[in-house]
Order: sequence, then structure tokens, then C-alpha cells
Amino acid sequence: MAVWIQAQQLQGEALRQMQALYGQHFPIEVRHYLSQWIESQAWDSVDLDNPQENVKATQLLEGLIQELQKKADHQVGEDGFLLKIKLGHYATQLQNTYDRCPMELVRCIRHILYHEQRLVREANNSPSPAGTLVDAMSQKHLQINQTFEELRLITQDSENELKKLQQTQEYFIIQYQENMRLQAQFSQLSQLGPQERLSRETTLQQKKASLEAWLHREAQTLQQYRLDLAEKHQKTLQLLRKQQTTILDDELIQWKRRQQLAGNGGPPEGTLDVLQTWCEKLAEIIWQNRQQIRRAEHLCQQLPIPGPVEEMLSELNGTITDVISALVTSTFIIEKQPPQVLKTQTKFAATVRLLVGGKLNVHMNPPQVKATIISEQQAKALLKNESTRNESSGEILNNCCVMEYHQATGTLSAHFRNMSLKRIKRSDRRGAESVTEEKFTILFESQFSVGGNELVFQVKTLSLPVVVIVHGSQDNNATATVLWDNAFAEPGRVPFAVPDKVQWPQLCDALNMKFKAEVQSSRGLTKENLVFLAQKLFNSSSSHLEDYSSTTVSWSQFNRENLPGRNYTFWQWFDGVMEVLKKHLKPHWNDGDSEIGGITIAWKFDSSERMFWNLMPFTTRDFSIRSLADRLGDLSYLIYVFPDRPKDEVFSKYYTPVLCESTPAKAVDGYVKPQIKQVVPEFVSVSGDSAAGGATYMDQAPSPAVCSQPHYNMYPQNPEAVLDPEGDFDLDDTMDVARHVEELLRRPIDSQWIPHAQS
Repeated sequence: MAVWIQAQQLQGEALRQMQALYGQHFPIEVRHYLSQWIESQAWDSVDLDNPQENVKATQLLEGLIQELQKKADHQVGEDGFLLKIKLGHYATQLQNTYDRCPMELVRCIRHILYHEQRLVREANNSPSPAGTLVDAMSQKHLQINQTFEELRLITQDSENELKKLQQTQEYFIIQYQENMRLQAQFSQLSQLGPQERLSRETTLQQKKASLEAWLHREAQTLQQYRLDLAEKHQKTLQLLRKQQTTILDDELIQWKRRQQLAGNGGPPEGTLDVLQTWCEKLAEIIWQNRQQIRRAEHLCQQLPIPGPVEEMLSELNGTITDVISALVTSTFIIEKQPPQVLKTQTKFAATVRLLVGGKLNVHMNPPQVKATIISEQQAKALLKNESTRNESSGEILNNCCVMEYHQATGTLSAHFRNMSLKRIKRSDRRGAESVTEEKFTILFESQFSVGGNELVFQVKTLSLPVVVIVHGSQDNNATATVLWDNAFAEPGRVPFAVPDKVQWPQLCDALNMKFKAEVQSSRGLTKENLVFLAQKLFNSSSSHLEDYSSTTVSWSQFNRENLPGRNYTFWQWFDGVMEVLKKHLKPHWNDGDSEIGGITIAWKFDSSERMFWNLMPFTTRDFSIRSLADRLGDLSYLIYVFPDRPKDEVFSKYYTPVLCESTPAKAVDGYVKPQIKQVVPEFVSVSGDSAAGGATYMDQAPSPAVCSQPHYNMYPQNPEAVLDPEGDFDLDDTMDVARHVEELLRRPIDSQWIPHAQS
């Protein structure tokens, strides 16, 4: 069912929220009459941060105007006359509004559709007959909304009491002035005769005594009103601070944590719309109470009455100013983080947002935001309020941006689209720390005022830690630093402290999250995979995952110390495996055919030399020459995949199509394109397999692949024979063979190799 049809069935608060989405920026009538067309357009396909997408947005605007005009032209008769005029007016209005900024139309309609879908979804899944409860809303979120309703009622009650106080005080002042007039009349009695003076004096004394008694009682009443109102504001402030703590210290911090984990491949942090709604409600209620307190102070100044109220109001004013200051500074956040591995001389982007900017009318005088890169030490000093003014650790180009207000969505944000780190100034490193372990951060800062310059705020926020590199070869180690920080950083830490050791299960969670994101697969690491990783990292033979549950892993073990007998770290090896899987083995992994831990082929065959045979591990460069499936297909004596699945059943769908033997290769420009086939000479000599045609490296029989291949050796009984002086396999040396074969294949085939060559 169309969203608009369901939206029209909303009731109560949900209906009010839906109606509030519309206005002059986008009339609800346009949504109604063009509902089908609007819902059929690909609004989400437009990248709002890409200026080149302006063409798409313009096309959508033009399409909307055309549909409106078409709908207007189809209106006939007396009933359609007014609608025709109205729709034509809307077409002109929207054209004038969005002609120069079509992206804003896209942003506006996306915002409307998102909230309509949310409201409809909440209504459909709500157990409430009115359909206004949030779908699957947590108890905490429900409590937040209930507290806001309580605050709204309390604030409205305080407003009513303040008005009552003001009216009572105004009447008191009038009566006080009457008492002063009576006092003046007493001074004029001396001008009257004795008898008349006595008569008037008695009457005036009675009036004056009665009025003074009333003024005394009313002064006490006024003081009690003031005291009651001040105490009510104290209770409101307590509830406000509790609500603000829940939203800023719990909900917003959780969103930031999700944002941090998303940097490791976790699920997206989610929209800020709900948080902004809460923060705007907070800002509105805080501001209303602040204005009430200031009006109460003014009333006290207008009519001073001795008592504790003046001091209470002064304290309340200071407290509520602190509360709104905390709200403003905490809601200046980074919506889109800069890249955490930051390469110099490379363009990057970031987005900063003020969640309460629209509600406090900050956009009336749009503030400018400045970005600066600072070191970890400078970040620590900043949080300690130590002076770091004008200090930076590098130079960022295009580092200033004015915040823009988007009326349709009510967001105030600054989009840094073309920043570039021109240079970086590194600090002295500690011990074994490398440049890829040094952390920086992007400091975003701004200044603006609210309430007509009544309050001025200086706001600052720090990005997630970034590691600066100058060459792509540093990316691997820099990513390790970022992964460790994102995974194990604790809320409220001193920048950018992380534990040096973590439990192995914690690292498993982080690696699994990163693995699924990098390989782009929903299939994560299995229990067997994790056991293999533990064996690799701890150089252990235990095959039980539980044996590693209490084992700790240090940062040095993760990416500073080489694995035993290797010249690379655990992370470098793991990252290399992800690279191979991502580029060459993703379908096999998703099918469950591959396991992590280096890609090799092993089989059992009893011979006088050995029982188990292992091919030398393949790298991503190897698989760019010939795929895993084709390599397995080449080895005809391998029939089953462990434990008992036929090889062709698992891998045949990935074989490169082969030429039939009855269809000879056609010569092109005098050349015949050969086909390369993987053979294992040592095994052929042992097994006596004649299919390989002897111990040759190039078999002329049809083969799944058509590209050249390197020479793949076997692991010999003495492994040192194929290792370099450091005891590691030298990939470059083995690739020389592949390059030599490729060079041979590029040469014309000599006539002596061609049967029936023409003279």
C-alpha cells in the first residue's frame, strides 16, 4: 500500500507530526495530488554532498513542476477551477523556491518521506488503538518521551503561576499607590477647619488602616507566590538536568560509539533525527524556564520584598544558564567523520552539525567553523582547559566553512567538502612507536550567540583519532592503529588512551566485524576460523576455542612483533588474507568453500616420498593471473573437497569456460593464442599421471584459463631450500618465472613449432 494512503489514516499526535512536515517549503496539497509520482522517484539516489549530482536534482525539480502543471491542466468544471489555480500557484512557488538550489528540494522530500514512513510504521506496529506508540521502542525511549510530556506540563503550570504572580503584584502596586495617595491627603488636612478635618481624618485613618493591613497580608502572599514558583523551578531544573543527562550522556554517547564502531565496519550509526528532536525539545523547555526565571527576577526587582527568594532566583539563573551551555556545547558534533587514515596532499571531507541550531535561531547569523589538526598531547591540554590557542600540528587547506540551515529538515550544519592536509608536524615518538602509531585529531571550533547576543558560546569538538600517512605503503599499519583504537576505546577517556592488552574474545569480535566489512560478506568468521587465528597468533596447537577465552593479546603481539619465523605481524598477515578474499575469493567464501589462514592446496597421496602434498601458498598477485577454481580444475587427480564433496560440484560454476578439443584455436595475425594450465611436476613423476603430458610447465591441451601462469613449486622436505636468507618465501623471485612465461607468450610462434607450416 502507498505510504500516502496509510499516512492519511494516522491519528492524534502522529497525525499532528505528519502535518508539521509540510508548509510553504512544500505544501501538503502537492504531496496529496502527486503522491504516486513522488513515491516512484529515486530521491535517495542523489548524493547531496556531490555538486555534480545537481543535474539529477534539477531533473527531479523539472519533473515535479511538469507533473503539477499537468495535474492543473486536467482540472475541469466548477469544482476544478479553484484547484487548477491553486496547483498552478504551487508550481510557480516551488519553481521560484528551488530553481537555484534543486538539491534542497531533494533534501526536503527525502526528509518528508522518511518521517512519513516512520510514522506509518510506528502506527502499524503499535499495540495502542491510536497508533501513536513507537514501533519496538525501548522502555528507555518511552521514558524519555514521557518525561518530556511531564516537563511540558510543569513548564506550562509555571507559566500560569508566573502570570498569576504578575497580576497579583500589579494589583498590589496599584493598592500601594492608593495608600500613598491617602498619605498625601493626610498632609492636606491641616488646611481644613477643625470640625471638617476631624471628620475627614477619621475616615482616612480607617481607610488607611484597612489598606495597610491588606498590603501587609498581600505582601506575604506575594512572597509565598514567589517562593512557590522558585521551588517549582528548582524541581523543574532537577528533572531537566536528569533528562539532559539521559540524552547527552547516554543516547548521544551511544550514537558516537556506534559511529566509532562503524569505522571498524560495524553497522551504520543511524540517523540523528530522533536525537535532534530530543535536543530541540530540551532547548525549548530550558529556554522557556530561563525566561520565566528572568521575569520572576524582574518582578522582584520591581517590588523588593525581604526574603530568600532573590538569592534563590539568582542561583536558578546561573544553574539554568550552565544547563543550556552544556546542551549547546555537547550538541556541536561531527556527523560525518574525516577519514581516520589520512594521507597528506589528498582531498577529504567532513560534516559538523549543531543539533539545537534551528531551535535557538543560530542560523539567523550563520557561524563559521574552523578545522585544525592537533596532536594527541594538544588534545589532552585542550580538554584540561590549558591554553592551546593558535597551536596546530599541520596545515589544512580549505579549513573554514560557514554553517548552512536547511529549512526543510531543520538542520544546521557545515559541510567541509574539499579539505586537504598540506603538511604534518610530528612529535617525538616514544620507544618502539612508529609513525603509523601516532594519533592526531581534527579540532572543529566555532563561536555564536543566542537570544540576541544575550549568551555567547564558544564550541569545540574533536574528531575520532586519525593516523597521518604520506605513502600508501603505510596504510596497512595505520589501519591497525585505528582498528585497535575504535574497538577498545572507553567513553570519557583521556585522548587517546587505549588498553595495551585485551582479552582474545574481544579481539575476535573486532576482527570479525572488520572481516565482514572488508570482504563485504554476511558470513563471518566461524569457530574453526577463530581457533586457527588463535593458533597463528599464540603459536599454539590447541584446537579448542575455550582454551583461549582468558588469554590476553597485547598491541605488540597484534601489530608490532613479527609472527614466529616470519617477517610480518599478525595484523599484516590477517589484512593480506582479507585482501585476497575480497579480490579473488569472495564467491567461494560466501559459498562456504574457503577458510581463512593463507590460501593453499593440500591433498593426501601415499608415495615413497610423502603422504601429504601442499602447494606453496597463493597470493593476491597469483590469483590475478589464474583463479583458485581454475587452478583446482587443472589438477585432474584431485577429485574430492574435504571431506567428501565432489570438486566439480563445488567449483565448476567458477571455472573459466574452456575450448572444446574439436574447436581448434584460431590464428589471429599469424599468432595462435596458447592456453596455460597449472601442473605439479614433482607430483606427476610420483603419481604417474599421464594427463599432464610429463613434467611440462605449459600443456597444449584445452584449459580453463587463457592467461600466463607462474611456476608453482611444492613445499619440499627441507623448507629452507625455497626460503630467502631471512627464512621467508620471496614472492618477487617466484614471480620472475611468471614474467618470463608471459614474455615468451608475447613472441611470435616460430614456424618450426607449427605443424604443416607453409613455406
